[in-house]
Amino acid sequence: MRRTGRVRAAVRTAVFLVFIIHAADSDMLFGDDGLRLTVVYDNNEYDPSLKTAWGFSCLIEGAQKTILFDTGGDGDVLIHNMKLLGIDPGTIDAVVLSHTHHDHTGGLQRLLKEHGDMEVWVGDWFPESIRNMARACGAEVVTVGGPSALCEGVFTTGGMGKEIREQALFFCTAEGTVIVTGCAHPGILEVIDTAKRLASEDCDSAEVFFVIGGFHLSGASERVLHRIVNGFQSRGVVKAAPCHCSGGACRAMFRAVYGERFIPAGAGTRIVLRPSRP
Repeated sequence: MRRTGRVRAAVRTAVFLVFIIHAADSDMLFGDDGLRLTVVYDNNEYDPSLKTAWGFSCLIEGAQKTILFDTGGDGDVLIHNMKLLGIDPGTIDAVVLSHTHHDHTGGLQRLLKEHGDMEVWVGDWFPESIRNMARACGAEVVTVGGPSALCEGVFTTGGMGKEIREQALFFCTAEGTVIVTGCAHPGILEVIDTAKRLASEDCDSAEVFFVIGGFHLSGASERVLHRIVNGFQSRGVVKAAPCHCSGGACRAMFRAVYGERFIPAGAGTRIVLRPSRP
């Protein structure tokens, strides 16, 4: 499945007036409409009732398809958290895997045993064993190399990087582009630049409003972290939610620099991107 060129007119159903609302000492408010993101699996705690483990998974609802981006490393933890969050695996239309590492793909088989009738989007660099397993569970496998549209307003970047190939998701919104990244092995600034370039072809606004996921900065030096945060600012990124492999020092620096525009993300974080109103 390939991108079909500019989809500005068709994107209207996926265009939102983006506003992230905080609720004191609880989840971010979850609206009835709009694009909704839920961190289902992460090694950082947000909701203490959920299990934490190394890895990442984020559910995206409100577009034409309900999408699970990555599946964490442990299927039992994934399903446990989904049940506590009230997420029915049967409502998921597509799973998108960012890269081949186990902490992002390990929960897939357990998920497909719960409900196999869904699409599984993988890069053309993925091993055939993952495709075969998904098909054996009843899933439809979609293999992508370059940028592709999952549905109106929702895209994968396609493969980025050389040593570790990885794809990220981005969404068209009224306030700008929203990016969800698994580990950002190619470099988080490179992920942003790629998404901005692609969004300029398919979105009304390519400016980046929000980035969430693993930034691959655990153990990074203070100099590197300053360069990354400055890079976010120079690129006009409005809000940031580093989690998974980002590291505590990275999260602390984003919190210090971004202030209220830093979004604390961990297992159980819920975010609503509210729809525009006439």
